[in-house]
Amino acid sequence: MPSSLQIKDLQLYRQGELLLRLNAEVNGGEILTIMGPSGSGKSSLLNWITGTLSNDFSATGEVWLNAQNVSHLPTHLRQIGVLYQDALLFSHLSVAGNIAFAMPKENRQNHTKSSKKQRLEKIEHALEQVGLTGMAKRHPDNLSGGQQARVALLRTLSSEPKAILLDEPFSKLDTQLRMETRQLVFEQIRDHKLPAIMVTHDHSDAEAAEGQVIHLGAAEIEQNHAR
Repeated sequence: MPSSLQIKDLQLYRQGELLLRLNAEVNGGEILTIMGPSGSGKSSLLNWITGTLSNDFSATGEVWLNAQNVSHLPTHLRQIGVLYQDALLFSHLSVAGNIAFAMPKENRQNHTKSSKKQRLEKIEHALEQVGLTGMAKRHPDNLSGGQQARVALLRTLSSEPKAILLDEPFSKLDTQLRMETRQLVFEQIRDHKLPAIMVTHDHSDAEAAEGQVIHLGAAEIEQNHAR
């Protein structure tokens, strides 16, 4: 069955006042971009999708992932990964430890020598794919911002999500690094055929995503046909 992430009849309220209404569907490998001014509800939308909406907000509507209503599932069972502005890596773990931490529980609990070797080989291969060969034992604090962003991406993907949310993950990178990291993230999303929703203030992010763009606070939905 093709993967998809659907937002059905969402009405999001802040302290009882309607903040936004939204219906949207994203198929596997596609990236829906959400844009809008500060306070328009972009990050709150992502929090609602993951089940982490704060008490200042309330909402009606449903989140459907691969034809399953996940609206009432706890966050850890929704299988929706998130990339944030900050890498949020664990300082007490190595690069490999950070990636392994996010792997499904059954994989981490299998402590046989062969399974541990396979897990490390899988991590090394993933690091190689994003240009971080030989960095498995490195400390996250000794990595550059771009390297940390790539490790954060691998950690998210290692959790085997069925969809991914991007909360302005490129905003703290300089222009060249932003372009390189963005290209890598989008390639991984398409290769894994994950439905993705990205929140951003940057129009170049939206153009690079080559997908539907929704402007919160505006009635229209723009289609981006960037080549």
